[in-house]
Amino acid sequence: MPLSSRVLLILITTVISTSSLFSPLANAFSVKANALFQAEDIFSLEYASSPQISPDGSKIVYVRNSNDIMKDGKNTNLWLVDVKSKQQLPLFSDNKKYSQPRWSADGKKIAFVSNLSGSYQIHVHYLAQNRTALVSQTQGGISSLTWSPDGKWLAFSQRVEEKPTVIAKMPKKPKGATWSKPVVVIDQAYYQSDGRGLVKPGYQQIFVLPSEGGTPRQLTFDNFHHRGTLAWSKNNDSIVFSANRIKDWEYQSLEGNLYQVSVDSGALKQLTDNAGKEFNPVFSANGKQLAFLSTSNALNPYRNAKLRIMDWKSKKVTEVANDFDRSILSPQWVSKSTLAFSYDDFGKRKLATISTSGKIKELTDTLSGTTLGRPYLSGSFSASSENVIAFTQGSSERPADIAIINIKRAGNKNTQQLTALNEDLLAHKRLGKVHEINYKSSFDGEPIQGWYITPPNFDASKKYPLILEIHGGPHLAYGPHFSAELQRFAAQGYVVFYDNHRGSSSYGERFAMLLKYKYSSKEDFADHNSGVDAMINLGFVDKKNLFIAGGSAGGIATAYAIGLTDRFAAAVVVKPVINWLSKVLTADSGLRQIPTQFPGMPWEHVEHYWKRSPMSLVGNVTTPTMLMTGEEDLRTPMAQTEQYYQALKLRKIDTVLIKVPGAPHGIAGKPSRMITKIEHTLAWFEKYKTANISQQ
Repeated sequence: MPLSSRVLLILITTVISTSSLFSPLANAFSVKANALFQAEDIFSLEYASSPQISPDGSKIVYVRNSNDIMKDGKNTNLWLVDVKSKQQLPLFSDNKKYSQPRWSADGKKIAFVSNLSGSYQIHVHYLAQNRTALVSQTQGGISSLTWSPDGKWLAFSQRVEEKPTVIAKMPKKPKGATWSKPVVVIDQAYYQSDGRGLVKPGYQQIFVLPSEGGTPRQLTFDNFHHRGTLAWSKNNDSIVFSANRIKDWEYQSLEGNLYQVSVDSGALKQLTDNAGKEFNPVFSANGKQLAFLSTSNALNPYRNAKLRIMDWKSKKVTEVANDFDRSILSPQWVSKSTLAFSYDDFGKRKLATISTSGKIKELTDTLSGTTLGRPYLSGSFSASSENVIAFTQGSSERPADIAIINIKRAGNKNTQQLTALNEDLLAHKRLGKVHEINYKSSFDGEPIQGWYITPPNFDASKKYPLILEIHGGPHLAYGPHFSAELQRFAAQGYVVFYDNHRGSSSYGERFAMLLKYKYSSKEDFADHNSGVDAMINLGFVDKKNLFIAGGSAGGIATAYAIGLTDRFAAAVVVKPVINWLSKVLTADSGLRQIPTQFPGMPWEHVEHYWKRSPMSLVGNVTTPTMLMTGEEDLRTPMAQTEQYYQALKLRKIDTVLIKVPGAPHGIAGKPSRMITKIEHTLAWFEKYKTANISQQ
């Protein structure tokens, strides 16, 4: 954020802090307020994403993300870092949006997508000449931007609209007449998408465009989606991609094959036909090998992604490291026999290399920092053939910066951090400290990993209120990563506890599958509840001031928990599923949830769906409950929240419903919405927190 904006923010913060609606929370400690992490500080946070290292490993272009306090949005600019000098310069830093930076093979040009011209188009920046060209005039979103090896072409994926279905012919409207809007005819199984609303008729197709500008040429057709990573062949004559071209593809979401399309003729050739999905193709530098990922089509809620390598001449496929019990992410060639990749392991995202014979070498576990709200695993990287990898490096106290790692060097000297985007804000802040805790579930003794954050100025001889915060997914994971939301809770004097309960990713398929057909259940509740007991046993948690919160799958787990126990003083249930019978038939995710997370159709297994639903336990609830959901949420529709709210009101339980106008399932997608979520949660808990003499 520019210095002038920082000064403005300080002035605004001063005004807000003196008139806050949540003033009872303002003085949790004797520390000066500006030394703690404040709600308004969220507007000042920055993080790096999408690092792209030049072919010779000398420079990195990345997306610098910052928040706009005046427009309540996000700025996404492009910055350039010199690896040797660590000097960074703005490539494009203004009020426009920039994404998908991509180096040409000769390292002389960077292609990217931006709304510089008013709509989102492809641009090419010439570094030596410091000139930028607008090279496309397309309609609709551009994704999967990719250079051809010779630098003459750019390939991308874009939605091509189809004519909507017409059922009845309407009479002609008289000139000047005002009629109601025409009806919307829906005849697709997948017809809505959270954040987008109704899905307009159309399909994602692949195009090529001259890199110096010109007319895009469509390469794929037919009523199927062609998207994801695009891999150019070494001789520039074809592109490999993944697509599900099965006739009833809407019902076969676990399927997908690799295809090759000729750039000249558009001729299409199928390369794989295995059961399951093949995706993320990437050619070796010499074009002789094609690496890609594959997942099975087993009707399970979780599947590891495996690495496979195709000999391009013979088309023979070999699976690499078949016994590696983690999902392989984003494989990238660094030599003719080695690839870099990332994987999630025990709450961290790790960067590693893997040989074509399956030998794995871990490089770092600090790939992190690109999710600001909650401590989810995140981060990305870009590898060069010069043994240098650029990646987003984060920690429990900082969002993502740009760092590099040299895979040939050993020890601590192989990693260097090149940016420090948040030192101006966070260097003088007293943040909560993140600690790891391990314990066993009372249900079956399953080992569970968790973390807790202690407040600034923590004193182990005192007793502190505790917030249990449950992650979403459910097949996602938290870890020791920066979290604006949880740091705010800690700054207000709470110990914050979070765990990776059964079903969480980063622990292998067995652990993830423990939640199959049991989402939510007494089993994952036991994982959370045992963690609360373990926290109390540490000696500094006030067991009379226990609170629980969670969003999405965490919201489901929270609502389920308060139907099983009354130990929590208050609960905040965010964007939950309350009734699975109605949810899977009204949300945008039902097509893939029904076959993978349930034993059959809802009308065939009413008892099972009802048992998984928090509504089945609502008659037991005595916990004061705040409910919060976005009005435009199509993943866990508002009607789910309203059902629970009405049920609690009918039972005369103290409850309040918070509707977030305009928000989809990503309820904290705007800075002010994140602050709204945090501060309403704190205010609700403060209302039910009892005074403890050891905190006075």
